[in-house]
Amino acid sequence: MRIEDDIKLDFKDVLIKPKRSELRSRSQVKLKRTYKFRNGNTWEGIPIIAANMDGVGTVTMADSLGDMGLMTCLVKTLGKKDWETLDDLDVDRQLVIASTGTSEPDLKWLEEVYMNYRVANICLDVANGYTEYFVSTVRKLRENYPGVNIIAGNVVTADMTQELILAGADIVKVGIGPGSVCTTRIKTGVGYPQLSAIMECADAAHGLGGHIIADGGCTCPGDVAKAFAAGADFVMLGGMLAGHDEGEGEIIEKEGEEFIQFYGMSSDTAMNKHKGGVAKYRASEGRTVEIPYKGPVKDTVLDILGGLRSTCTYVGAPTLKQLSKCTTFVRCSQQFNSVFVR
Repeated sequence: MRIEDDIKLDFKDVLIKPKRSELRSRSQVKLKRTYKFRNGNTWEGIPIIAANMDGVGTVTMADSLGDMGLMTCLVKTLGKKDWETLDDLDVDRQLVIASTGTSEPDLKWLEEVYMNYRVANICLDVANGYTEYFVSTVRKLRENYPGVNIIAGNVVTADMTQELILAGADIVKVGIGPGSVCTTRIKTGVGYPQLSAIMECADAAHGLGGHIIADGGCTCPGDVAKAFAAGADFVMLGGMLAGHDEGEGEIIEKEGEEFIQFYGMSSDTAMNKHKGGVAKYRASEGRTVEIPYKGPVKDTVLDILGGLRSTCTYVGAPTLKQLSKCTTFVRCSQQFNSVFVR
């Protein structure tokens, strides 16, 4: 047993220090990024990703976010009809990510999807990216799909970020336990403060020409800005994009108010729906909640993007690419005044 004494930080532990700026308006800020991945591919868009969760990573969400230049990581459980609908909608494939697990049925289904639906991005997605089997599966995907952008995760440390990149991942997904409907830290005691995880993993990835996704923990546009400021190349959102029409969830009415169910993909709800129940050898590591119905996702996205542009103007960054170079974090004991927050 050993203890690391150096301080690790979460989004709530810091604020971004304002600096002199020559920008006259938020409208001058450019949020589009262009990335060249280790496999030689080039990607362009606004690097925010809808998470591969029920109620978020849907075909309808991909269609709406694609129109705005954002990405969607589709849930693993999509069937042929869903992919055919995606084809009919003609969503830009550079803005769509196909998800898979590591089981043989998962990988076989991925092969079928790849062959039939012009897949450009694959996310090999597990809760624990620290197993040798996971690393070997990344190698296998790199061999089988040399021209595809491969995302692998989740991890939270520099050493494992580097190992996954050297195994063939172009992008590493970073985050264990920070999500709004994740209970991994409660059930297992395992995790890592998300802001520090982003900083350390981004530094490790960029040294090898790799990229990272900050996955989980954002509660407001300011947290999204902090993730990019800390070095994240992409930010993945679940709870912030849940509760919208595009999530295709059923609206629940209670005492004159409207809600939509949202749950973690390791929750009882998800496993009962997709796996026939919780296996006896494991515990549920997600919660199920009812969140207020939010209407179309466009308004929420515009709010997030507006916040990002404002962050850039506060620190003098004319582009999202320059935000991390212009950022100084200051530690704080309170992120905002919550006296009137419900």
